[in-house]
Amino acid sequence: MTFEELKTLLFARSNFGVKLGLERMEEACALLGNPERSAPVLHVAGTNGKGSTCAFAEASLRAAGLRTGLYTSPHLNHFCERIRLGGEAISEARACELLEEVRARVPWALGDPGLTFFEIVTLMAFVAFRGSVDVMVIEVGLGGRLDATNVVRPLACAVASLGLEHTQYLGPTLAHVAAEKAGIFKRGARAVSAGQPREAAVVLQKKADDLGVLLWRPGRDYQFESRDVRPFCYQGPRWAVRAGDLALKGHHQRTNAALASALLEAAAQAGLRVEPHHVEAGLRTARWPARLEQFGNVLVDGAHNPHAVKAVVRALPALLAGRQAHAVFGALQDKDAAAMLRALAPAVASFHYCAPDSPRAVMPDVLTSLQPGSAYPTVAAALGGGRRAAARNGVVLCLGSLYLAAEVRALLLGEVRATMPSERL
Repeated sequence: MTFEELKTLLFARSNFGVKLGLERMEEACALLGNPERSAPVLHVAGTNGKGSTCAFAEASLRAAGLRTGLYTSPHLNHFCERIRLGGEAISEARACELLEEVRARVPWALGDPGLTFFEIVTLMAFVAFRGSVDVMVIEVGLGGRLDATNVVRPLACAVASLGLEHTQYLGPTLAHVAAEKAGIFKRGARAVSAGQPREAAVVLQKKADDLGVLLWRPGRDYQFESRDVRPFCYQGPRWAVRAGDLALKGHHQRTNAALASALLEAAAQAGLRVEPHHVEAGLRTARWPARLEQFGNVLVDGAHNPHAVKAVVRALPALLAGRQAHAVFGALQDKDAAAMLRALAPAVASFHYCAPDSPRAVMPDVLTSLQPGSAYPTVAAALGGGRRAAARNGVVLCLGSLYLAAEVRALLLGEVRATMPSERL
């Protein structure tokens, strides 16, 4: 199998068919010899920050000398970024081998209906990690309770910041969303949470109580320095972590760093070989693209919901240092573009609209009707418009969609633009 054949087989597959439960994934894992049980698992759900939390945790585990497997979604520049061993993406050849094994041992996986794109790639990750890692860090794709990753039996799990997202799948209120995320809690596994709106916090706590799980929450079970002007530190039930400056920019990354610290402390109490000084190293060295990532005077962020855009806006003053921001913005139709633009408008001097390369993209002229700005035929043209507006001591801020972030990064890096599958990003 060539990598082009892999993309042809996988990328056209539906990602969101009718979900009746995890029975198909459990059956597939059994046929593969249950690779998801081959090493301890840290499982992370959430609306915003779960990827950054995973990045902080994985870097810390590598600092502890552990062989790590990291599974995240989506990819930005290359499909193989989704499955990482020791911080490095697997090769195209290895990806092909993994899909061949899944197809050989789960012959119905690529059939009709078979498994979804995300389910198949999740199986590939588990097989990649089998026998190769000491610990897996697994990011939930969507929700939690019915997510393909929820076949794992975690040593510890975490819920990052929650907000309204994918309401057609997860439900219309924060309580519904929280109930889906809490579906990753397992009896006997430790659990930690970021600070949550009360409506969500109550649901998470009840689920933990029902399972007899001790849920650590900030302010009650762990504390951290939230002020940007002070060095980052974390105080848990037994640990003290003093990392100083975090590798990832933005006020919201303090919440994610604290959650990663709590997750690792909980895992250590369950027997994982990691200590506070490893976490300090990981928090200072983690890398996670398209999270206020800087390319000269261009900032690229994957924020694609109002909660995430508000976090970016809060982080801007420290990054702008008195300069003006000019937004390059594109969004998909299932996102609340109007609310994102309302949150962004007070913080930027101009808007430059484009359509990310997706059949679900909002057209630029629609965005101009929501918030005045300039419409462009391509992402490259919008980036050029933003750069011209920022030519005199300004900053270009690119956000609104992970598809947009991927395209902008490819342009800035001079790389071939990533092909993205039909995911709800």
